Amino acid sequence: MTVGIIGLGLIGGSFARDLRKSGLATELLGVDANPTHAARAHELGLVDRIVALNDAAREADVLLLAVPVNAIETLLPRLLDTARDGQTVIDLGSTKLRIVEAVREHPRRERYVAAHPMAGTENAGPDAALEGLFRNKTVLLCDLEWSAPDACKTALELFHAVGLKFEFMTAEQHDRHAAYVSHLSHVVAYALSLAVQSEEKAGYAVPRLAGGGFASTVRLAKSSPDMWVPIFEQNRDAILAAVAAFSDRVAAFTRCLEERDWERLDAYIREANRIRDLL
Repeated sequence: MTVGIIGLGLIGGSFARDLRKSGLATELLGVDANPTHAARAHELGLVDRIVALNDAAREADVLLLAVPVNAIETLLPRLLDTARDGQTVIDLGSTKLRIVEAVREHPRRERYVAAHPMAGTENAGPDAALEGLFRNKTVLLCDLEWSAPDACKTALELFHAVGLKFEFMTAEQHDRHAAYVSHLSHVVAYALSLAVQSEEKAGYAVPRLAGGGFASTVRLAKSSPDMWVPIFEQNRDAILAAVAAFSDRVAAFTRCLEERDWERLDAYIREANRIRDLL
């Protein structure tokens, strides 16, 4: 199986590492708009060849789109225009509804599988690629009834090869769930980072004195705006709902502090502790 990976950063590069190790891919073709990233990916051995997008579309049995979601929305119709029988096009973006709507009526829609592997770090670029990034993580597969059975089979084989578990849902369900378990976390991390940096400039909060709790909470604030602004744009409504729900909880904590209601604050924290049973 020849696999073309479009976007050779954390996600695309990590897929390349694990696909090579699995032996499922006989050849890995790499495409990246950044020539430096492309050269580095080849130097690291992530892919066998760097090729142009059109060459990857012509040669690959499977095309993996691991680029920002706004680029996926643009590239996907173009790739489906030339998709042949037996070829599978898979996007790995963090949003789904707008992407699937962009090709809903495309005559080659059945060659496309919508997917989102729930794995990643705050780092970017080919050097961020990690072996085993996807092991025992979950990939969300959306609207599979619109995809050809052989395309679904290929996608499942590929995801199984890198160690992913499967969940199935609609694109609309995906975006609502992702807003809470992924996108909101980034909003909070960015906001916390800005708040602490503001206080640090005023001479009050000094990040270098912070412990592990702060570091783990603010880690996602290192994530690139090139990736996350398009996610926020495409999933705006669901993220606003998640932010509103989060703001209600922050307001509840604030009232406890204002009213010195330590008993109610204790109850809130104990309820929050139940997250241990969910993760």
